[in-house]
Amino acid sequence: MPEITEQFIRKIPKTDLHLHLDGSLRLSSLIEIAKSEGIKLPSYEATGLNELVFKTRYANLGEYLSGFSYTVAALQTLENLERAAYELAEDAYAEGVRYIEVRFAPQLHLTHGTEISAVVNAIFQGLENAKKHLNASIPKNDLPFEYGIILCALRRFNRQMSPYYDRLISRAGKTNIRYTYTRASLALVKETVKLRDEGLPIVGFDLAGEEAGYPAVHHKEAFQYAHRHFLRKTVHAGEAYGPESIFQAITECFANRIGHGTFLFSAEAIKLKSIKDPEKYIGQLIEYIANQRITIEVCPTSNLQTIPDFQTLKDHPIQRMVDNGLSVSISTDNRLISHTSVTNELLLCSEHLDLTRSQFRDLVLAGFKRSFYPGPYSDKRNYVRRAIELYDDLAQQHLT
Repeated sequence: MPEITEQFIRKIPKTDLHLHLDGSLRLSSLIEIAKSEGIKLPSYEATGLNELVFKTRYANLGEYLSGFSYTVAALQTLENLERAAYELAEDAYAEGVRYIEVRFAPQLHLTHGTEISAVVNAIFQGLENAKKHLNASIPKNDLPFEYGIILCALRRFNRQMSPYYDRLISRAGKTNIRYTYTRASLALVKETVKLRDEGLPIVGFDLAGEEAGYPAVHHKEAFQYAHRHFLRKTVHAGEAYGPESIFQAITECFANRIGHGTFLFSAEAIKLKSIKDPEKYIGQLIEYIANQRITIEVCPTSNLQTIPDFQTLKDHPIQRMVDNGLSVSISTDNRLISHTSVTNELLLCSEHLDLTRSQFRDLVLAGFKRSFYPGPYSDKRNYVRRAIELYDDLAQQHLT
């Protein structure tokens, strides 16, 4: 395959389907907000924060997630949420990303005086203002910027994560804590559908957070509600647990897409004793995912940073996913926490994977094809067709 250069990757239209708002702040904005609002940071200099918090490599997932305590603290006002959303859209657009799906857990940003609708509307306003600004003048050889919003439920939470969760746990008293987690998910999905039906560009519902010990099936009622109300679903699964977690996300939560799916091929990660032939089970699961075109949202740098066994991308199962014909889209996960961009992720794939020209094209265009685009299907089809035309024109100029 002709060399895929950073210049080519920057020029082609791209997507970011797995993009957490609270992990993707501008570092300069985080520092500015912390100073103005008295938020304690380990350092108020970019170099210091990068050395102490936002590293290029983490010891484990826990260390990786510790950075969110600072970013979430900076997103406790509607003004800061709107600002973060606007800046995220700008940053994505600057590197050629033309479609993003921004996900966040609104319950993390609820103070004593705010409601879920206010949090979502603030982020919507930031994204919408950015879209209007960015699309004010679109060159002929470009795509307009578009976005969708995905709301996240959490597999588990604690009192320290937000005033909302503190109140919820306090009211629950000695009630089974698992029941409290599921009630929070159900309350969120009902509000999600309501806001979607009121006209906000909410395109999906997600389940995120600690996977091992907190199975997706516990949130089945919330996902059934989403399913009955034509809301599309994505689930973080196979990120820190085995293939049966992915199976459960698909069969119990009706997932249209899977976030990460990193341990899809790991027979040794299977815990269920009822699975007598792990290799056969995995083979059937892969065939089902491939045939149903259930897209896997792969975030290479994030996985390399949090899984000690992964030293390079050659250790990651993404090559096997591609070779097995799975629908795979490349995303950033967290632009700040992982020090990355879609350009960086695709460049990493081009340099470390054995991809044909057609396979690389599929990686890029899968994000458009499998997006939860907020408009009618006819509009999505036209948008995807335009993205394909632009990609192919640029490939002809740069790769022949």
